[in-house]
Amino acid sequence: MGNDPTMRELGEFAVIDRVVADRRQPATVEVGPGDDAAVISVPDGRVAVSTDMLVEGRHFLLHWSTPHDIGRKAIAQNAADIEAMGGRPSAYVVGFGAPSDTPARHAAELSDGMWEEAAKTGAGIVGGDLVSSPHWVVSVTVLGDLGGRAPVRRDGARPGAVVAVVGELGRSAAGFSLWDKNIGGFKELRRQHLVPEPPYGQGRVAAEAGAIAMTDVSDGLVADLGHIARASGVAVDLSLAALAADHDALTQAGQAVGADPWDWVLGGGEDHALVACFTGMPPAGWRVIGQVVDGPAEVWVDGRNWTGSVGWESFS
Repeated sequence: MGNDPTMRELGEFAVIDRVVADRRQPATVEVGPGDDAAVISVPDGRVAVSTDMLVEGRHFLLHWSTPHDIGRKAIAQNAADIEAMGGRPSAYVVGFGAPSDTPARHAAELSDGMWEEAAKTGAGIVGGDLVSSPHWVVSVTVLGDLGGRAPVRRDGARPGAVVAVVGELGRSAAGFSLWDKNIGGFKELRRQHLVPEPPYGQGRVAAEAGAIAMTDVSDGLVADLGHIARASGVAVDLSLAALAADHDALTQAGQAVGADPWDWVLGGGEDHALVACFTGMPPAGWRVIGQVVDGPAEVWVDGRNWTGSVGWESFS
């Protein structure tokens, strides 16, 4: 691998040519990479837009994650934001910064991971930028299609609704603890920290089933439901019994690292499960984990304030 050309040696446009070559775009892309801007058809007439960044040392470590892993994670966390609005991703724009001595193959592997994950959402990567940076920075903007439906916002919850989730909780946080404490085994949990698995397609399913509020679990279940509670002016009461399966799945890992699995289930982020409020029964595959009630705009656990981990803080 010592003969691999670096990004400096190849130059910006040669690296870009490498990462965009032979990529197949969906039919909604009228103009893809290679011009001054991409052109995307918008059948709905509206576009949902979200942006997230991954910064080396803060959101990933190169001695834990491969470039392919990082690419998949960057796309997944952005796709989950569109899912949480009840839409589906239609295109991604990527900005990538890295030291100039980074092997060019790492940029290609990053791109491969992004395209693999983007394909799961039915969208393509239509453009972006490449710059020299002291460390890796990956910025992704996703465009989404609402399919003619109203967006499912955070401010629609009201008393009497049930709170339901689709996807797993606490796995990424458990995996992080295992990596951080250098504890072997638990291969699947360690993997789930590196590459989240959002429940693609379920945002649309929830919207069509009448979800009145929804978000993805990126900062932690209590933290993200707190956004819904404050936006809607209601209280959310979670049930530990309804979350027992998530807790039990993490018991052995908790014993291995000396942690309480409830902190992972209720406070751990980056699983990118979807959590939503419904006035009736949620659709198949969703499980009820609580209810919306009258009260101050906060989240309770079995009727009491949660005193454990409350989730991710960007500037902590």
